[in-house]
Amino acid sequence: MTTDAFLADCRARLAFDLLSNTWNAVLLWALRDGPVRPVELRERIGGISSKVLTETLRRLQFNGLVEREVLPGAPPRVEYRLTDLGRTLLAPIDAFGAWAFEHGDEVMAAQEAACADPSVTGPRT
Repeated sequence: MTTDAFLADCRARLAFDLLSNTWNAVLLWALRDGPVRPVELRERIGGISSKVLTETLRRLQFNGLVEREVLPGAPPRVEYRLTDLGRTLLAPIDAFGAWAFEHGDEVMAAQEAACADPSVTGPRT
């Protein structure tokens, strides 16, 4: 194993990949208070399709961050909850949120300035 933090097989890059997907962080944060059914997650989050919700929950489950429980009954119901490992990501997500709250206006101002400057290349909204 290498100590270079940005190589493809590095653990730091794994963590960056997990947090770089917007829906991963959003879903982890939405599950912070305990088990939630998918319908409740969609209502709580807003703007996420059923397909993307399912894909994201599966990805988080694959990575050991979320667990799925099938509840008895007819029809069977499903709930998702954070694993202990998933809970360890709440502090970094909270820190990113605090940073965004503190510096979001500056980022948006930079984006507006870039859009007004024809010499700047990059995303245009």
